Amino acid sequence: MKPTILLTGGSGQLGGELLPRLQRLARVVAPDRSEMDLRKPGDIRRMISEIRPQLIVNAAADTAVDQAETDESAARTINADAPGVLAADAKKIGAAVIHFSTDYVFDGSKRAPYKESDAPNPLNAYGRTKLAGEEAIRGSGVPHMILRTSWLYATRGKNFVLTILRLATERQELRVVFDQTGAPTCSADLAVAIQKIVSRFFSARANLDAFHRVAGTYHATASGATSWHEFAKAILEQAKQNTGTSWVQAVTRGRAFSATQVIPIRSDQFGAPPPPPPYSVLSNDKLQSTFGIVLPDWREQLRSCFTAELPRLNPVSQLTSF
Repeated sequence: MKPTILLTGGSGQLGGELLPRLQRLARVVAPDRSEMDLRKPGDIRRMISEIRPQLIVNAAADTAVDQAETDESAARTINADAPGVLAADAKKIGAAVIHFSTDYVFDGSKRAPYKESDAPNPLNAYGRTKLAGEEAIRGSGVPHMILRTSWLYATRGKNFVLTILRLATERQELRVVFDQTGAPTCSADLAVAIQKIVSRFFSARANLDAFHRVAGTYHATASGATSWHEFAKAILEQAKQNTGTSWVQAVTRGRAFSATQVIPIRSDQFGAPPPPPPYSVLSNDKLQSTFGIVLPDWREQLRSCFTAELPRLNPVSQLTSF
């Protein structure tokens, strides 16, 4: 009998990539909000009690960074309170938890890739709520794996890549900050890494008892680093070479690109709420030494993203009957 995984955020940009891959390994229950509202602890407890998963993969998050500055309590509900409930109830039934966090837990004052042992110091509300989620999971005592990633993008949802493509059909000039450095990470590549990790625990040679030996916090991002400005330029270069790709056509609605310049600007010229950390490159050494996993360079990930068609989900309903 296949093990059961509870996947939150299954329709999101990361969850949508995880769902078909995890379905190859286990029975996956991926409820939508009408079936399990993460703002309601009772919904979470009911779902866990009914399906009794061996593993909970929490790919849900409130990623509205600007909005979190004006309503931090709402972001905290999804980013901190819900993970705490998931972890506490997972522990009660002997399950394990995989949770995704962010480079925003750091302040960017370092000028070398951040290690898992470096002290967090978030600059904004989003970072604070995500750090609180990490602390809630650790404090629960549940066997867990917290994976911090950065600058996540996909062919669906709301992210920097899709925004740049849309704006490039509407404007002749794009103004993008150059003084923030990170590692753009494609959701599909991150999902492949998670599939490899989970497959170890569900293999004939291992089980979730092995989770205890590798539990902890890991960084999981693309290799290399760049600025938002250079990333935007690379996005447009790839887009112009792959205009026929179905998801690019969907984002641009078949319109031609009109942008001819990508102008670098400082973060303080952007006029946004408290900015992300100016430097948030994460070291992936621990992920490599523990699991032998190295995510491709961000340029390679971007090329792969632009040559991929929209992923096809397993035709089985996202909410497996139980």
